[in-house]
Amino acid sequence: MNIQRLRFRYALEADASHLSQRELVTAWHEACAMAGLTIAAQEGRRQSSLLAIAASLPRGVTSGCEVIDISLVDAGPPELALARLARQLPPGIRSLSVEEVGSNSPSLQSQVRWAEYQACVNGVEAEPLRHAISSMLGATTLPSEYRREKKVREYDLRPLVLDMRLTSHANGDTVVVMRLRAEPERTARADQVAAALGLPPTAQIRRTQLVLEEVAPILTAYRRAGQGAE
Repeated sequence: MNIQRLRFRYALEADASHLSQRELVTAWHEACAMAGLTIAAQEGRRQSSLLAIAASLPRGVTSGCEVIDISLVDAGPPELALARLARQLPPGIRSLSVEEVGSNSPSLQSQVRWAEYQACVNGVEAEPLRHAISSMLGATTLPSEYRREKKVREYDLRPLVLDMRLTSHANGDTVVVMRLRAEPERTARADQVAAALGLPPTAQIRRTQLVLEEVAPILTAYRRAGQGAE
């Protein structure tokens, strides 16, 4: 049995932006089944570890740069697996490319470092927004809270914001470009940053870049050998 860990890059458009991460994983599971691709099952590993999304998106946020790793059994040429999956993915999920990565490479989530977003708004004056960006970047701390169901988590938003700038589209929309941390346990939600800036709920947010720290296989082997010697 040959297990291949394939890294798919895909776009998430408005038709699928309402999906939660769990629903998105289910959509990929179902697409694999309909495409005749078998997700690997290994003893001692959770099924979720064999189908892993790089970084979750808040609902309503679209993206042109999503990444998912799927471990498949005897999938054959990666490009063929991509073509088979593309025909089965639901509306709003559009496959872009695929590559094979080492099955013993670090987990996909552990390699994510930062993400870039564009928040587009119409009818907002640029100068007050420019001032809000300057104030946020100049702050030493930004106490914030994240509410999920009945749970409230307090945290400092400022260290999670790496950079921001103001630009515009040809159609006249004002665009805030946000570069945010996306590391495990240190992730900024784009919708919360937009709210902290005072952007209206109608702002259209799209993830445009997701940066991974890809470790060379020889370095990974060296690190593991060192850990084993301790």
